[in-house]
Amino acid sequence: MKNLVESNLGYDLSRTLDEIRPTYRFNESCQDTVPQAIIAFLESTDFEDAIRNAISLGGDSDTLAAITGSIAEAAYGIPQWIKDKAWTYLDEPLKDVCRRWQAFLKPAT
Repeated sequence: MKNLVESNLGYDLSRTLDEIRPTYRFNESCQDTVPQAIIAFLESTDFEDAIRNAISLGGDSDTLAAITGSIAEAAYGIPQWIKDKAWTYLDEPLKDVCRRWQAFLKPAT
């Protein structure tokens, strides 16, 4: 994946998180967010580790975590305990939206 992204998108994925952390600052551009998010995933061992890696960079950490989390979900899946915990933070109207979305996504039988 690393070579494919570097050759097709021109992103430099050669730096490590430890090399990025000391100088990383908030930057909303894709050139200074997407490569770091990919590196956070590449250095991870599971879904939670990927999210923690992204947040550890600081800066635009919510965007970094969203990008990294999307990649990590595709690679690792989301552990059930994280889904269960996230569900407890939603109020009833948001839970209703989620239920309706899940019902919409289910194929008709």
